[in-house]
Amino acid sequence: MAARQGPAERVISAARRLLATLVATGESRLRLAVLELELERDRLVSILLMAGASLILFSFGIGMLLLLVVVVYWEDHRLLAIALCAGVLLLLSAGLAIKAKRTARQRRLMEATLSHLGQDRQILESSHESS
Repeated sequence: MAARQGPAERVISAARRLLATLVATGESRLRLAVLELELERDRLVSILLMAGASLILFSFGIGMLLLLVVVVYWEDHRLLAIALCAGVLLLLSAGLAIKAKRTARQRRLMEATLSHLGQDRQILESSHESS
């Protein structure tokens, strides 16, 4: 027959269970964070490769289009054609730079991890208030 535990043993046992639960919860959250970081890294590499290839092809296309415009207006308005092409390119570049800056400010990194940590905090706070 097992001996009954005294109050001190029960407190120590409860503390050990609580510590084990906290460590397990922390480990699962850390694994989630690592997984999200790996997924984000892979997504960024793919985006950079596709964006780089797209920019190279786009710049060739724009170059050919600008060459066409300048050749068409070479006899009468070559300087005006070159100036208009340069102005349009500069305006588009400024617009894209502003859009890129806005996009960079949006935070999505580790969104699920932060959400789960917030839920954990709410559960702990509600259990603390009820006791």
